[in-house]
Amino acid sequence: MNGARSGPLALGLVAAAAVLAAAVALSLAVGAKSVPLHTVLDTVFHHDPRDPGQVLITSLRLPRTVIGLLAGAALGLSGTVMQGLARNPLADPGLLGVSPGAALAVVIGISVFKVTSFTGYVWFGFVGAAAAAVLVYAVGALGREGATPVKLALAGAAVSAGLASFTDAVLLTDTRTFDQFRFWQVGSLAGRDLPVAWQAAPFLAVGAVCALGSGRLLNTLALGDDTARGLGQNVTAARVLCAVSVVLLCGSATALAGPLAFVGLAVPHAVRSFTGPDHRWVLPYAALLAPALLLLSDTLGRVVARPGEVQVGIVTAVLGAPVFVVLVRRSRAAGL
Repeated sequence: MNGARSGPLALGLVAAAAVLAAAVALSLAVGAKSVPLHTVLDTVFHHDPRDPGQVLITSLRLPRTVIGLLAGAALGLSGTVMQGLARNPLADPGLLGVSPGAALAVVIGISVFKVTSFTGYVWFGFVGAAAAAVLVYAVGALGREGATPVKLALAGAAVSAGLASFTDAVLLTDTRTFDQFRFWQVGSLAGRDLPVAWQAAPFLAVGAVCALGSGRLLNTLALGDDTARGLGQNVTAARVLCAVSVVLLCGSATALAGPLAFVGLAVPHAVRSFTGPDHRWVLPYAALLAPALLLLSDTLGRVVARPGEVQVGIVTAVLGAPVFVVLVRRSRAAGL
């Protein structure tokens, strides 16, 4: 890493961690019924199960905050890896068919296997996301050149369209499935409990380790396949490692919280505006700032429509769209 910039960027990571800690505190304290921050601290250090405020935090706010942390970090990391792997600044979970694959699997789980809980959605969503990503990679790898970024993007678009059409066909013929699925599809942290997070945690941990360790590989891949091979890198192995991390992270996040727009797309662009294109810095920043954005969006959704709430998937789309338009107009932020 550039020694002249390492110091400021390392301090920036501390600041990003502080922003994330503030987002966690707000997520636990703010909602339709706000709780004082000292009650949040008492819940952590002096838990009293008879205190109504602490019961509210542990039973409702804590699970959605934990899931927001896990899903946000996973989306930030997977979006960064996906954009670097495909060398496509517009890469998102739909590029490798992850979101459409998870959606179709969840629909099948609801319609055929009568799944009704988010615990069941996690497994169907994860399997569907993984299967779709493998299919996209297999299609993109056909031919002499293998899985090039352009072929992966084209294969992802084709497979995503096909999976979406199957999903729509099931939903149009099954009203009960549509009624259940629409609450998952909008993207939300509400209604989940901690066992759902613990089920996905091992996959997220492995995916995060693979993603955070792929920074140097992504930097080399960004130079082009021929240059990467000339530098001694096994391009195929590097792509497989990155693709595995994307499947584990993005598949688990989508299964946990539904398809959340713009988090994995916009955050890496925002981070590159001050770190530059070095993935060894972009990845840890994205892992801290993406969950902060997700938790702040979830908190905002709870207060703008009291006593009800706006689902976090809607809030991230509303906030992310204009910010992303501004970012991609800046050549430095859009560059990989």
